[in-house]
Amino acid sequence: MGLFYNFGVAVFGKIIKFGSRFSPKLKKGVIGRQDTWGILETTLNDRQKIWFHCASLGEYEQGLPVFQEIKKEYPNHQIILTFFSPSGYEIRKNSAIADIVCYLPIDSKENAIKFLELVQPELSIFVKYDIWPNYIFELKKRGGTLLLISANFRKSHSYFKWYGKLLLKSLKQFDHIFVQNESSKLLLKKHGLTNVSVSGDTRFDRVSQQLDNDNSIPFLDEFVGNNLSVICGSTWPADEEMIIDFINKEYIKDLRWIIAPHEVDEDHISKIQNQIIKPTILLSKSNIGLKENSEVCIIDSIGQLSKAYNYGDIAYVGGGMGTKGLHNILEPSVFGIPVIIGKNFENFPEAIEMTETAGVISVSNLLEFKLQLHDLLDNEDRRDQLGQLNRSFIEKNRGAVIQIMDFIRK
Repeated sequence: MGLFYNFGVAVFGKIIKFGSRFSPKLKKGVIGRQDTWGILETTLNDRQKIWFHCASLGEYEQGLPVFQEIKKEYPNHQIILTFFSPSGYEIRKNSAIADIVCYLPIDSKENAIKFLELVQPELSIFVKYDIWPNYIFELKKRGGTLLLISANFRKSHSYFKWYGKLLLKSLKQFDHIFVQNESSKLLLKKHGLTNVSVSGDTRFDRVSQQLDNDNSIPFLDEFVGNNLSVICGSTWPADEEMIIDFINKEYIKDLRWIIAPHEVDEDHISKIQNQIIKPTILLSKSNIGLKENSEVCIIDSIGQLSKAYNYGDIAYVGGGMGTKGLHNILEPSVFGIPVIIGKNFENFPEAIEMTETAGVISVSNLLEFKLQLHDLLDNEDRRDQLGQLNRSFIEKNRGAVIQIMDFIRK
């Protein structure tokens, strides 16, 4: 099985290099991985090391509350943060949480040995399920503590298929696995893993921290004013089709729209802007001055959305109307507002529970979207009730960081 895996890794590396000729995102990753060795060789020192690994930005945000506590309690350690995806590295390459931030080289045996000979971590923490067997097995050989946090497993995952034996064996190398829910723990137990605790999802701790931050975006203060506003976050074309239809065809006096697409390349932003017939302004152009009578603001950059949710009376979170995967519904919920999502959320435990017991509403089509949104806009009491249910849901699910840190301190 290892032979086939390593062959697959080699092929995967060649595919990425070939694809980088046509994809700017892949190109950033290829170039960035070439820089990793130089970064490590010139910045590592003789202090003890802690290694955090995240697949992308979402996992970074998920692990951040734990990273912050570790940095606070182990100030004399050198911290290395790695990403696999450019969407994480490019945005957080200057993160203050780590002394060194770099791409994780492709998971070949040679790369794993070279990386770990350089880093030699005392503690390694992987977030969710970005598991790389060569790194995992090489870590196990070298000692140190290896943890997986905020993991969430389903029967459909490759770990539990006949072809996923190597991945399952990799999971068994972790000293401890902290999972989000009881079903994940039972599934792992069924496959022979008993070093598992249900700590919950660290994202609840993470989004709760947002309330302590300065969430102001000066232009949005002016743009929203005292008007009702709908903020649409991490949208994809399937979401935007519904949203734009509502904006263009439904009249709601003084309603403000904030749209933060998942893809913010110039062509996509221009396409959205051209499809909306009402006065629209880009956040990047807001320093030019408030466009007269603007009703729609498009956030055309990364990193503003978690703050921007503060300006919404109602949120729509994208990804669930199509097949891209539902984005983070906790970020708007922490601000105590109702959240609308699409129909595809069966792989997201928090969405399942929040549609049943809190203030998240799922819609299957444009008609349902219009009916639900009109009802929320017309009914302040319902908005407040659903918003408070969301806020309370997050509050009661905090605490994963405490459990994880208690284990690390032992």
